Amino acid sequence: MKTFKELDLIAPVQRALVEENYETPTPIQAQTIPAALSGHDILGCAQTGTGKTAAFALPILNQLGQHNRKSAPGRPFALVLAPTRELAIQIGDSFAAYSRHLRLRHVLVYGGVSQGNQVRALNRGAHIIVATPGRLLDLMNQGHIKLEQLEVFVLDEADRMLDMGFMPDLKRIISKLPDERQSLFFSATMAPKISELAQTLLKNPVSVNVTPESKSVKKIKQELMYVERNGKLPLLKKILSTPDVDRALVFMRTKRTANMLSQQLVRFGIKATAIHGNKSQGARQRALEAFRSKQVQVLVATDVAARGIDIDGITHVINFDLPLEPEAYVHRIGRTGRAGAEGIAISFCSDSERGELRAIEKQIGQKVPRSKDQPKLEPKDRRPAPESRTRKEKEKTGRRSGSKVFTQRTTRRSKRTVAGEDKPKQQGQKNTKWRRLKKPAKQTS
Repeated sequence: MKTFKELDLIAPVQRALVEENYETPTPIQAQTIPAALSGHDILGCAQTGTGKTAAFALPILNQLGQHNRKSAPGRPFALVLAPTRELAIQIGDSFAAYSRHLRLRHVLVYGGVSQGNQVRALNRGAHIIVATPGRLLDLMNQGHIKLEQLEVFVLDEADRMLDMGFMPDLKRIISKLPDERQSLFFSATMAPKISELAQTLLKNPVSVNVTPESKSVKKIKQELMYVERNGKLPLLKKILSTPDVDRALVFMRTKRTANMLSQQLVRFGIKATAIHGNKSQGARQRALEAFRSKQVQVLVATDVAARGIDIDGITHVINFDLPLEPEAYVHRIGRTGRAGAEGIAISFCSDSERGELRAIEKQIGQKVPRSKDQPKLEPKDRRPAPESRTRKEKEKTGRRSGSKVFTQRTTRRSKRTVAGEDKPKQQGQKNTKWRRLKKPAKQTS
């Protein structure tokens, strides 16, 4: 299959694809859409940025668009589960674009905002619900959503769902699904738990794998820079000041350090903002929109927010901190080089992160190339080697325990010992380390 015109899609969907300038399907789309149109369950393994959303959205719209049915309040025909609010919103935007010539309604259901508007939209009827697990379960328990009429179920980014601890919620949702349904299951990786979940969900699925196992995107230029922690910020500032860095996504390990780094970059005159799980939904959407519209040059993010970032034109991904999980490296650098475009991924590595680097290189099956612009490590960037010291030097500087110095105490004791003021401790004698021993009384005859 070379073009979307060869797909057996209804005219309104084809017209929307032309307006979106969709011409050639990506590999995941070319393999998934025909099988999904035939009604098969799908087990898809593909990296983010390969076009998975269209791979499941187009068959759903094609199936529902053929039957001009009215949707009942809170009883959808299709349900799409996503791990994060950002990803759910982006999936909703894709459904809106592809269904612009169809009389189908979709509703977004996610946490972090009041449920009032979502409940009112559900009561008006929704053919398609795009949801995150937590809020979906809340509304199901309240009776606002019932799944007995469901025809198509999609689980997107299943591996990230498990990483975020959604497995109990997923099992409760799956238990409410009707037996007669079509299921489409997508994941960037296929760990044993993912495969086990897929076996319980799918029936005779068509397997689609367009991702070499645990390998990174080939068109992404990867670079490694060895730098100690205190040299990372100056190096980042230098990289961001180069003209070829149009939009950069910087990854941190924690929410706190993400906030701190974005604030430091702003003080340096670099337009930056942060996105992570502690941000409110409104703040996260404003940050994404500012980054998408180039109001800010740098978006600082954590791994949890990574899967929800689907923005074209990210020229650089910078791993300020190497991820603890090697699988996250592939997902991080996949933010650039979207849909076959070229991108650059730069990773900073300190001495304490060499273990993470080895795990990453084992995961991707290759060495991360060292950058030609590798900075020379200044003396302050290196931990000084331990030096041997004489006994007199040790007595001058003293032995340190935390912030307490024991030089004076040791010196005083040594003086008293020399003067004969301290006596050796006898067996059974109490510790008299810091008090003067009384001389025994003279015996009189």
